[in-house]
Amino acid sequence: MNPNKLKEFYGDKICFEGTIGVQSTLPFGKPEDVAQEAKQRIFNLGPTGLILGPTHDIQPDVPIENILTLYRTALKYGWNSRRC
Repeated sequence: MNPNKLKEFYGDKICFEGTIGVQSTLPFGKPEDVAQEAKQRIFNLGPTGLILGPTHDIQPDVPIENILTLYRTALKYGWNSRRC
């Protein structure tokens, strides 16, 4: 599934939930990879129509730094950063 193509096709008619890979980026990527993927999702699928997070449950073997990076990136670049 290509979220960018789906966003292009459906526009604001659907909302994406998750989109950060729990079998690829979160467990095996570096924090920089997690931040890059999160920023791509925010900029390509946002500012509305996206609930950023993992695609499924975060497993115990995921490095805590990757989890923290995901949430820090969401706070920095997501909807909350534009609320002022």
